[in-house]
Amino acid sequence: MRALLSVYDKTGIVDLARHLVGLGVDLVSSGGTARAIAEADIPVADVADITGFPAMLGHRVVTLHPRVHGGILADRRDPAHLRDLEANNLDLIDIVVGNLYPFDSDPSIDLIDIGGPTLLRAAAKNHEYVTVLVDPDDYDDVLDELANGGTSPGLRHRLARKAFAHTAAYDAAIATWFNETAGRAAPDDTRQLPETYHLALERAQGLRYGENPHQSGARYRRAGEQGWWDGVEQLAGLDLSYLNIFDADAAWVLANDLAGLQRGGSTVGAAVAIIKHANPCGAAVADDLATAYANAFACDERSAFGGIVACSEVVDLATVEAMEAAAQADVIIAPGYEKGVVDRLKAKRKNTRILTAPRPAARDLTVRQLSDGYLVQETHRFDAGRGDWEVVTDRRPTAGELDDAELAWRVCGHVSSNAIVLARDGVAWGIGAGQQNRVESGQLAATKADGRAKGGACASDAFYPFPDGIDAAAQAGAALVIQPGGSVNDEAVIDAADRHGLAMVFTSERQFRH
Repeated sequence: MRALLSVYDKTGIVDLARHLVGLGVDLVSSGGTARAIAEADIPVADVADITGFPAMLGHRVVTLHPRVHGGILADRRDPAHLRDLEANNLDLIDIVVGNLYPFDSDPSIDLIDIGGPTLLRAAAKNHEYVTVLVDPDDYDDVLDELANGGTSPGLRHRLARKAFAHTAAYDAAIATWFNETAGRAAPDDTRQLPETYHLALERAQGLRYGENPHQSGARYRRAGEQGWWDGVEQLAGLDLSYLNIFDADAAWVLANDLAGLQRGGSTVGAAVAIIKHANPCGAAVADDLATAYANAFACDERSAFGGIVACSEVVDLATVEAMEAAAQADVIIAPGYEKGVVDRLKAKRKNTRILTAPRPAARDLTVRQLSDGYLVQETHRFDAGRGDWEVVTDRRPTAGELDDAELAWRVCGHVSSNAIVLARDGVAWGIGAGQQNRVESGQLAATKADGRAKGGACASDAFYPFPDGIDAAAQAGAALVIQPGGSVNDEAVIDAADRHGLAMVFTSERQFRH
């Protein structure tokens, strides 16, 4: 029995080689893998000894040879294949161990591997006879079966699937890099997305269930990559479900987005977002986390029950005391917890999932699945800041009103359209989400605010098509309205704001979110 070993990730490779030799397997290798094995005093032949050719072209050609691939691809049951092996004095290769350079980490033409993927694909194709290994976590399984007479068809099939997934992810990374280096500007200077978009995903986390208990669910990540969700640690509570992760993601992104806001000329000290069904039902910023939490919870106490609480700062004892007086949360997610805080939360909230998380990071493009196909777009973001806003009314806003407007606008961008947000003094007191018309979203926001946003700001994620929305904002007590502008009725809308004595700001940027 012969094994060919050529790996980038050398985790466990020396131990694997030692055990293979102990089982009577002859080893063939090259480059850094061969050196690592030889330095451990384990007998290993160089690929050049098999092919009769040294590595050439700066190591671009090493294993691309019939003496390698003939030994891997031969069908042991086909007499013609066996005659070819005998006529050309080729030996069989029964095990191939290889994994590929993580191309995304330092992409370039020189790092596009040809021989490695070819070896893995050849071995995986012929998995009826050949065992292929790309993951060090599988080494022990293979050794156990070899010690009992040989690898089983089921194991070889599983490992072959993993090998093809490994090479598919590698090719996807290369194709994505070509998209990026080609640029996205079309001849007419309009923005264009790539002609092809490649996703290779691997299951990263099993979940209790999907959106409903009768549906299976899992979290996937890009193959071979670690995203910020892989840095999340669960400290307590029930296992996570599909919706726990979906909502916690929305909450964590919003809390961290709000943590960068300015109030009174300085960055806010803390931010809290409470999410229910992917929409914020409470959001607040304050000098300290306990105040931010108390205000966020006060926005909509009834909806906060069973929600997701995201805290931008380390959770301290004062915040826990505020939480104990509030409703049960399904998930609490924060960058950390002071000593003793987790034990206290566990004692009072036994089922609550308590998570620590790194700061979130987003990709350039997002994908949404259709019933038959996919939608791809640039990731949601805020391009227009205060410096881009235009005051369009006779009355100009005060500095405090602009602070309220920025909070309302930021929260609005995280609310399902149609979205209306009423905010004052660092708190989004009223949030109207997901209605088919903007007036009803405004009515919902006003009902939830219950007068607490009087003198603050009203944000709309898209333009007001008619003055009735401005009338509703004034009736809710708003002193300032912030909206994208761009309606054919803008003049009538501005006139309505002037009649009510409101300040109005156009952002020139819509923030629809569906």
